[in-house]
Amino acid sequence: MSKLDIDFVRSQFPAFKEPSLQGQAFFENAGGSYTSKFVIDRLYRYYTQRKVQPYAPYEASRLAGEEMDEARTRLSGVLNIPANDLSFGPSTTQNTYVLAQAFGQMLSEGDAIIVTNQDHEANSGPWRRLADRGIEVREWVVDKDTGFLDPSKLANLLDDKVKLVTFPHVSNIVGQINPVAEICGMVKAAGAVSCVDGVSFAPHGLPDIKALGADIYLFSAYKTFGPHQGIMYVEADLAARLPNQGHYFNAESPYKRFTPAGPDHAQIAASAGMVDYIEAVHDHHFGAKGSLAQKGRATLELQAAHETELLAPLLEYLRSRNDVRLIGADKAEGRVPTVAIGLKRAGESVAQDLAKLGIMAGGGDFYAVRLMEGLGIDPSNGVLRLSFVHYTNTQEVENLMKALDQTL
Repeated sequence: MSKLDIDFVRSQFPAFKEPSLQGQAFFENAGGSYTSKFVIDRLYRYYTQRKVQPYAPYEASRLAGEEMDEARTRLSGVLNIPANDLSFGPSTTQNTYVLAQAFGQMLSEGDAIIVTNQDHEANSGPWRRLADRGIEVREWVVDKDTGFLDPSKLANLLDDKVKLVTFPHVSNIVGQINPVAEICGMVKAAGAVSCVDGVSFAPHGLPDIKALGADIYLFSAYKTFGPHQGIMYVEADLAARLPNQGHYFNAESPYKRFTPAGPDHAQIAASAGMVDYIEAVHDHHFGAKGSLAQKGRATLELQAAHETELLAPLLEYLRSRNDVRLIGADKAEGRVPTVAIGLKRAGESVAQDLAKLGIMAGGGDFYAVRLMEGLGIDPSNGVLRLSFVHYTNTQEVENLMKALDQTL
């Protein structure tokens, strides 16, 4: 099959059979996705059959540890990275904070880092605070009209003082896919480290991190159909250079170096269900052959094609209106279906009206206050954000446009 079987996909998510959610269309996926049945089943099994300290010699504990290891192995297979380079944490915000502490200890006064104003604050604030330690913080600024990041402007900021460049794969407001491989190549050529926030891209397909060339890549499992965990890749040599942030006796374990607190065993184990889901979608459409990395790429392309097909009419509809400001590109190619629009009234107020019509959407600044200011939008007014993923169907997008007609 070359076209996504949307009925099969939706059958993998219990939310679509939940009575309390009937008659409502979910358009706040950028804030967190529905969870696949594979993740729920694994979480239920862990809490009912394991729920013990893992890695002890008795059977329940041995199996608990195996399930946690399975999650790391299977996820790293899809992401095309070594299993030991993948870490779990309570959230991407927490993982970023821990990383910033490690860099703060490694960098010297007078070193420079580059951040953007396109980021969610979680991938900007912790790095900006390094200025308190004497680190120079340079800002790569978006275009005030489009919200895009121009790589040529990054080139003007790079010199031998720059040790780190942190930027988003996709903005949670603009929705445009940044040219990550190109940017990471520029950063590497300048002798610096690249840190990519993939939180807003990963819901649309887990990336091939090796192909991107990122030294650090972070995303959130609860936005990729899984449990509430932050998932982080740190390249092995870099991880070894960064000061250990975990217990001193765990310093030699790459995936424990950036875990200062005890991990959530059950949620880590359940994260393997994210890969179970990817495999199920792949095998239903293409058959069971292929590595996990190959299955991940094929599934990503299948999902992206479906999303693009649904996104095009929504963007066309918004282009036809003269009472909204569409943030980012007005074409579906090269962006994800995270669509923010500026309005005369507060985005949250419009979201409340849409809820009465069965549309679950969000309004506000979405922790992208610096971006709002850079675009000339009052953060207190914010935007209306309409975000969907591959399990959204055509009827839901049509219902959204009808509801927008009534509300706007």
